[in-house]
Amino acid sequence: MATSATAAPDGGAGYQPAPRPGRSLRNWISNGGLIRWLGRVGSVVPLLMLGFVFITLIIQAIPAIRHNGWGFLSSSTWSFGAQYGAPVTTGGIAHLPGEHFGALPQIIGTLETSAIALIVAVPVSVGAALVIVERLPQRLASIVGGFLELLAGIPSVIIGLWGALTFGPFLSHHVTPWIASHAPWFFSGDPGNGQGLLTSGLILAVMVIPIIAATSRDLIRGVPILPREGAVALGMSDFECARRVTLPWVNSGIIGATVLGLGRALGETIAVAMVCGDNLSQVATNLYATMSTIAANIVLNLDTAIQSPLGIKTYAELGLVLMVITLLTNVVARVMVRRVSGTALPVGRGL
Repeated sequence: MATSATAAPDGGAGYQPAPRPGRSLRNWISNGGLIRWLGRVGSVVPLLMLGFVFITLIIQAIPAIRHNGWGFLSSSTWSFGAQYGAPVTTGGIAHLPGEHFGALPQIIGTLETSAIALIVAVPVSVGAALVIVERLPQRLASIVGGFLELLAGIPSVIIGLWGALTFGPFLSHHVTPWIASHAPWFFSGDPGNGQGLLTSGLILAVMVIPIIAATSRDLIRGVPILPREGAVALGMSDFECARRVTLPWVNSGIIGATVLGLGRALGETIAVAMVCGDNLSQVATNLYATMSTIAANIVLNLDTAIQSPLGIKTYAELGLVLMVITLLTNVVARVMVRRVSGTALPVGRGL
């Protein structure tokens, strides 16, 4: 008969009862083993998801990469060819007659609209965050901050509809003629009906401002009061205190918030598709010219690409290009954050 005790090597001095079944599992859970295991799994899941999406796009885009070559990144023609023609085979890749794809205008359009959005959104967002934290009374600041967060929750299709029906025509009929009369060297071209590069960039700025402003507000709230009071005691004005103390204290966080906004701008689809003009083959040469972005092209023309054996593969390649641009942007931003995070302040160091 099996005994329920374990004898010590010396014959009984170290007698201990045998562990009960399941006690080791309970001890492992109570000691935090389950939490550590779930943490390890959770840390790997985002990497696996990113790798899955990236590998899937590469596999789907291989035929298009072989057929389009490097000309896909340098040419401007975007044609689905003869939609009702019989597919032909070139180099082992089936495609419709006359099919040719060049994504240079859409890549440039994506970068142009995102640049306009950040040029407008970053100073407005940081300024709004400073006013909310340092100027407004607490009750009014909470109300304004609530509206700021509500703006971030508005669906992009609503903002795009507002841009197409109201904001774009208002710009073309009232704002841009006045600006063109005062700065013709900069705002040249025909504003048309309000669709184009300028409207797309400003619509993206409206969508990016809540992200950057809300994050900057929370960061500025975390700046200790003593460095700011010390700067004021040394004779700095409010502007100098913000420029030399508050903003350097949170500069790495603001860069991170800007990257979040940039990611939204690069990948925004339906709002830009409604106001860009859907010009796939021309680079915008002025602020009023119609253009397109990678995301807008995908959402507007994917149904046409499905009818082509090469077209759908080309859109996988286009999505791969957008993903690479986004990843490179995030890598550059991380490098910038590392460089500025250790910047010395006149009265202390940042968090």
